[in-house]
Amino acid sequence: MKKRLTAAVLACSLIGLPSAWAALPNGASAPEFKTQAAQGGNTFQFDLRDALSKGPLVLYFFPAAFTKGCTIEAHDFAEAVPAYEKLGARVVGISADSIDVLKPFSVSECQSKFPVAADADGKIMRAYDAVHERNAERSQRISYVITPDAKVIYSYADSDPDKHVANTLEALRAWRAQHPAKD
Repeated sequence: MKKRLTAAVLACSLIGLPSAWAALPNGASAPEFKTQAAQGGNTFQFDLRDALSKGPLVLYFFPAAFTKGCTIEAHDFAEAVPAYEKLGARVVGISADSIDVLKPFSVSECQSKFPVAADADGKIMRAYDAVHERNAERSQRISYVITPDAKVIYSYADSDPDKHVANTLEALRAWRAQHPAKD
């Protein structure tokens, strides 16, 4: 059974489908939340509803700031911000780290290009079924694409940070093709 499950997860990741870890299905309502966030070292109150009023959102969960994979992923998202903006979308990262840890991470690793939000009590990662399978104190690496009507249209879970940006951009492009931006 374990070999079949591992093969299924591998197959999903190879063909670009969300793996079995991403528990919020397409079409699910994105759980609302408000929390402290940092961008460019400055803190503010992040409100999902407010963010979605400005367009689609990529909400990505990451295990811990300043670790190898999370640094790679933050750099990748920062470099892709112009591509997200062309699609009318925004990015926000979220982890169980404290806001004091995320403030410098928002500057150095996120290059001040997008906010990272604190989920120190784990309520948000539990609402999004993003709790790490081996460490309940941390989130696993999951990316969600959420539309302005607060619907999940895509999720991707993989501990390897390499395909999160490409996959979420592709999902946004497909959505945008059916929902042209109004000028």
